[in-house]
Amino acid sequence: MFGVVKTIAPPSHVRATFGLSELAGTELDGIWDGGWRYGDVVLSPVGDHARAAWSGRVRETLEVDGMQVARPVRASDGRYVVSGWRGDGFLAGRPEPRYDEIVSLSVRLHAATAELDRPRFLSQPVVPPFSDVDVFTVADQAAWDDDPLAQARRLGMTAEIESERAEQLALIERLATLRKPVTVPAQLVHGDLFGTVLFDGAAAPGLLDLVPYYRPAPWAAGVVVVDALAWGGADSGLVERWSVLPEWPQMLLRALLFRLTVHALHPRTTPVVYPGLAKAADLIRLSL
Repeated sequence: MFGVVKTIAPPSHVRATFGLSELAGTELDGIWDGGWRYGDVVLSPVGDHARAAWSGRVRETLEVDGMQVARPVRASDGRYVVSGWRGDGFLAGRPEPRYDEIVSLSVRLHAATAELDRPRFLSQPVVPPFSDVDVFTVADQAAWDDDPLAQARRLGMTAEIESERAEQLALIERLATLRKPVTVPAQLVHGDLFGTVLFDGAAAPGLLDLVPYYRPAPWAAGVVVVDALAWGGADSGLVERWSVLPEWPQMLLRALLFRLTVHALHPRTTPVVYPGLAKAADLIRLSL
């Protein structure tokens, strides 16, 4: 979805603080997002300290039936994050197009996270200069706000894209008119399962991270389906197979609005992925 950002190896003082000075590192690609493996530990750069530390604390004790969870590796002084790097236990595997399994995992995971409190950082206002997290925050709010693009315009996020991405912005506003009120309660959910699950044969799938949002659990499953339709080559039957989830058409619609808004606002978005989102939009509109 975005252009590749190359990372350098973690500096020596970071490796030392995690007790990894004597090990040779191997750069990992793809799902590890700039991580470097040292034995059974992966050091990865973090974009947001508070979110990374929160994820580490939750994953330290999180138990989900039929799923492996990457446990955080704390530094020698107990920290989860050191100078912008976090440590995690290595999990074998790679992403695979097993999308029904990922949606099933979403249901089980969010049964386990339903009692988690809403982190304070999810309520912090978005202010410039904008980070990647800010873009995702505004996109999340757009999917639920009465006027989906009002906040982005107020913050100046759309100033340079009103003409360049006019088609995307118009589609967002048209789709927003199809929303109806929903009653499924919000809870702590992982909003990026499509990009953080590893498969290794018949072994239980592995979860590398938690990307927190406070939304209804079926919305998180909807994000998986939107991503799979747009970029994973999923068959259209994926939409119908999970129609038993509460208020499913509206959850899919809000997941689609979220992804469309991220694509429109993110400065590193690549135009080649938009046709996939447009295809997903056509399929989801049929379910409304």
